[in-house]
Amino acid sequence: QVQLVESGGGLVQAGGSLRLSCAASGSIFEINLMGWYRQAPGKQRELAAIVTSGGRTIYADSVKGRFTISRDNAKNTANLQMNSLKPEDTAVYYCYAIGKATMTSPSINYWGQGTQVTVSS
Repeated sequence: QVQLVESGGGLVQAGGSLRLSCAASGSIFEINLMGWYRQAPGKQRELAAIVTSGGRTIYADSVKGRFTISRDNAKNTANLQMNSLKPEDTAVYYCYAIGKATMTSPSINYWGQGTQVTVSS
């Protein structure tokens, strides 16, 4: 079983920055993809940014140029640097990973508990 633990959320003024971190632990054979989804009140959960084990990144259009995702494959960690934050970035941010607990187990989606990011205007 893989556990994801997020840290780094909080309250920031518009234009400010926050850095989210996610650490995967437990029985890990490999983590293929790590990233962040977010869910604002009354809205569906949406992709913010993801990064593959090979370093390929995908960003939501709404965060391109402002957010940067990075990953340390050796440590099974991922970070999301969020700059120029806007009130519309306010959401619960969930760490997400696709990985395998053992060599023979199937790839499974894993989710963290979520961390609140609030951007005041």
